[in-house]
Amino acid sequence: MGAHDPLVAVVTPVFNGEKYLVECIESVLAQTYHNWEYTIVNNCSTDKTLEIAERYAKVDGRIRVRSYNEFVGVIENHNRALRAISTDSKYCKVVSADDWIDSDCLTQMVRVAEAHPTVAIVGSYQRSGDKVIGRGLSPAIECFPGREASRLSLLSLGLPKTLDAFGVPTSTLYRSDVIRKNDPFFPHLAPYADTTLCYKYLQDYDFGFVHSVLSSERVHNDQITSKLTLKYGMSFIGSMEHISTYGPVYLDQVELETLKAKFFRKYYRSLGARLLQLNSDRDYWTWQISKTKEIGYPFHFRKVIKGAVEEIVEELQDPKVAFHKFFAVLQKKFCK
Repeated sequence: MGAHDPLVAVVTPVFNGEKYLVECIESVLAQTYHNWEYTIVNNCSTDKTLEIAERYAKVDGRIRVRSYNEFVGVIENHNRALRAISTDSKYCKVVSADDWIDSDCLTQMVRVAEAHPTVAIVGSYQRSGDKVIGRGLSPAIECFPGREASRLSLLSLGLPKTLDAFGVPTSTLYRSDVIRKNDPFFPHLAPYADTTLCYKYLQDYDFGFVHSVLSSERVHNDQITSKLTLKYGMSFIGSMEHISTYGPVYLDQVELETLKAKFFRKYYRSLGARLLQLNSDRDYWTWQISKTKEIGYPFHFRKVIKGAVEEIVEELQDPKVAFHKFFAVLQKKFCK
């Protein structure tokens, strides 16, 4: 790309990120794409996050630091960071403070966005631990009608493996005009807000995709959103909310009813497995029941039992493996 490349606003919302922030910043500095500005938004950190960010800002005029004394949650800090992007920017790239992007990330994503002016969101593959996430869309296509991408994503919620092409903020690029027209850009404060925004905005825009690994997600024990998602099973609740809200938008009646049947069998099967693991407290079940009812679906504990029975029947096909799994559950529960 050349001298007239559009401006990309890169933002990193961060709270107590001293452990990984240097690697994150260095990955932005290493971009082969040069027309960018970088805003690091410090969310009331108590470690050396602010010191690190200001050190980089002093030596590179493209880097700015915004520091707040009022602590807010993860998603609200993302929205606060997006409000800080330049009015001159055409695109926006979020880079989470514990992640990093490959050197050609901006070049590749802007290339797709520029080639397809109807695209509001550009996705890509991402390393996550020892896995690569984001696969599932046809590698021969880099611009998908937004409504079709959303339809395929919704339909996959009833399958054993869901389509995760929408990815996470570090693996996506957003068109700045769409951000400026929608405040807050992340529509709610739940951990799955990054997926919700795709369903929301792709009603009117298209979805671009770079079929290359362009970023890395660091998997570690300090990930707040991951901890909450695992503890309360939020991914299923998020999917349920997306089916309820956007199923009628993107699916016909037959597709929607078929999806609900498949999804809820999968959901209750997962709850049955959770029950057998003996590792969920009263708060977990109370949250599941209340959220399910809040979304508009009754909670059926008999279906949880049915899911548990299905798990047992499947495990007993290999009694030796089943015994070892059961013994491991008992050890984890009673031998801490």
